[in-house]
Amino acid sequence: MSLHFNPRDITWLAFNERVLQEAMDENVPLHLRIRFLGIFSNNLDEFFRVRVAGLKRAMDFKEKVIAESFYQPPSKILQNINEIVIKHQQNFDKTWKKIQAEMADQKVFIKNSKNLTAKQKEFVRNYFDEVVEANVIPILLHENTPMPYMRDKSLYLGVAMRKKDWQYSSNYAIIEIPSRFVGRFVLLPTEDPEEKNVMLLEDVITFNLPHIFSYFGYDEFAANAFKVTKDAEMDLDNDIRTNFAEKIEKGIKNRRKGKPTRFVFDKDMDKALLELLIRKLNLTKKDSIIPGGKIHNFKHFMDFPDVFESYAKPVERTSFSHPAFEHGERVTDVILAKDVLLTFPYHKYSPVIDLLREAAMDPDVKSIQITAYRLASSSKIINALIYAARNGKEVTVMLELQARFDEESNLKWKEMLEPEGITVLVGIPDKKVHAKLCIIKKRAQNKTLQYGFVSTGNFNEKTAKIYGDHLLMTSDRHVMADINKIFNVLKKHKEDYLPVLKTCKNLLVCPQFMREKIVHHIDKEIEEAKAGRRAEMIIKANSVSDRALITKLYEASIAGVVIKIIVRGIYCAVNQKDFKEKIKAISIVDEYLEHARVMYFYNKGAEDMYISSADWMTRNLDYRIEAAAKITDKDLKKELKEILDIQLRDNVKARILDKKLSNEYISNEKEECRSQIETYKYLKAKTSKK
Repeated sequence: MSLHFNPRDITWLAFNERVLQEAMDENVPLHLRIRFLGIFSNNLDEFFRVRVAGLKRAMDFKEKVIAESFYQPPSKILQNINEIVIKHQQNFDKTWKKIQAEMADQKVFIKNSKNLTAKQKEFVRNYFDEVVEANVIPILLHENTPMPYMRDKSLYLGVAMRKKDWQYSSNYAIIEIPSRFVGRFVLLPTEDPEEKNVMLLEDVITFNLPHIFSYFGYDEFAANAFKVTKDAEMDLDNDIRTNFAEKIEKGIKNRRKGKPTRFVFDKDMDKALLELLIRKLNLTKKDSIIPGGKIHNFKHFMDFPDVFESYAKPVERTSFSHPAFEHGERVTDVILAKDVLLTFPYHKYSPVIDLLREAAMDPDVKSIQITAYRLASSSKIINALIYAARNGKEVTVMLELQARFDEESNLKWKEMLEPEGITVLVGIPDKKVHAKLCIIKKRAQNKTLQYGFVSTGNFNEKTAKIYGDHLLMTSDRHVMADINKIFNVLKKHKEDYLPVLKTCKNLLVCPQFMREKIVHHIDKEIEEAKAGRRAEMIIKANSVSDRALITKLYEASIAGVVIKIIVRGIYCAVNQKDFKEKIKAISIVDEYLEHARVMYFYNKGAEDMYISSADWMTRNLDYRIEAAAKITDKDLKKELKEILDIQLRDNVKARILDKKLSNEYISNEKEECRSQIETYKYLKAKTSKK
């Protein structure tokens, strides 16, 4: 039969639309709706920096390469992207306008340079003079001068200036908004103590334009915001004489030279200035030139000031201690006795930090090995590891220097860790290390004990408060043996590392062998379905786009395997008319970011269950070091399965993933189930039983 797939990038835009739906939902608290607008905007920026840039480069590829990598010609996908993005931008602008009206009901107003009181004008002048002016560098634009370097993530003001009695045309300038140094939002004084006035930094600068350009004597100014999104991909050469870390540094610097992939501007911008900017940026009609409202770089709105009516945080949105750690036992002792499954952000993250701190102090602990992909800015994980090294432990940290947009941060961690005597690994060339692993070794009573953890998410105590993930704390010797093999591979940099990874018994490891094992599991379910016996699988992931595995899902559905899928983002599968069992696919977008990856296979009642760092994407399965841990404890398997069942019952925040990418909410007559709230209740109930 002819197989159908939805293009990856179009399904990603459908996911971002689900984020926008949360901002549009009037049942969502106002401050969270503003945050969702910020998330939507930030997501879209990264999409243009990476995916759109890649599609533009792909237009130069050979047809065979395009056929293997995309489901449609890149030019057609790009055209579709522009149409969808413009539609989303219109909905975004309507939503923001509506939210501002609701903000006004709470006496919260965003002021601009034209509607300030006399007292506020004085405040804004003083604030600019004392805080802002030192960070403002206006650059005059002329037709015959080169365009200055444009910072990718920055917001700019385009300024048109003229004298009233001047017969010549306007002069132009651009100003980078220094929100990195000053902050985007300024709270203004008000006469009414119940009223809150917020001013954006670009409007503070706009108000002070006569002062900034006083030397020229202009008396008319028009200022409008714009931003440029650039190609963020790095091309690392294969020069073996170049240190890998130096290549990464070179790649980060090369981003300065990235080609613009999107130009977003205030639709009221001076037309002559707009045309000048488009010419100087070498943009054409093929590029994404998108008119919008007055406010851009909405990502900052994820951190909008807390100026709203007091919001009582529901108890279901708080974290609690896992029952295994409620009675003050050492985390180490608990883990050596039994496996523990932490589910964030419902469970507190503190046991992970405490385990590392205990290892740092334990005189019997000899070594700690851990992978690090994205860390908190003031990482307690790193602090614990430094503490361990100073206490004489042998500490090894795998820092992924290719973690996109975190490369620079991870290089700084490298510079901090190495002087402490910590061994910093930088992975295998051309393979990102995305596995989330830690192993601790101690020597006690002439025995070597090994314990640690495997996770679906980053070791980041900050994101653990808002990302839904699972982390298995265990001393299972088979899991520890497999983690040792992975670290041995990372240390030795051997080209023939694949046979070593294939010997892992409990962990499914990428590249290659996780894919083989998944196919093996699906084949077993197909065999059962063809024999007329129960066959079922549940997949939870951030993305499902690998063509070979999707084709395998199609084969399973034709055979009659019951397949249930929970995908937050990209989902390229499409139900086919020949399916005996239609695939049930949903997406849950709510206050927490659904980030966990879980695989369940019925397997004749044995119910094989895995938690994984890998999505069902070709890049994860074939080009990254990933790990999935098999859950063997009977109670933990039951708990994980019941959480999946709760999510599959969601009829409040779950959307149907269909061929049309319509993002319709699931609606039925069953009892209301908002899965994130019900998961809290389910896990919280377990604490009272202990």
